Amino acid sequence: MAKKEQNITDSQFALGKENFRLLLIGFVIIVIGFILMVGGQSEDPAVFNTEIFSFRRITLAPVVVLFGFMFVIFAIMKKAKPQD
Repeated sequence: MAKKEQNITDSQFALGKENFRLLLIGFVIIVIGFILMVGGQSEDPAVFNTEIFSFRRITLAPVVVLFGFMFVIFAIMKKAKPQD
């Protein structure tokens, strides 16, 4: 009976260490994507800067952010390995 109680108290968290590590990696990917979106401001507000429509800001950054969110979902859904 003591063994069963010990197993119940040992497995308090739904996610394991590997899941948290993968979550952290996913959040870093999302932050990198948002950093890629930054910039393109104009010195003069009366002048339109076409740099805001660069490939990096319009295509690459949203794809990186989307990949980061998919990676976070994967990290949450991944089944944790049982601890021996």
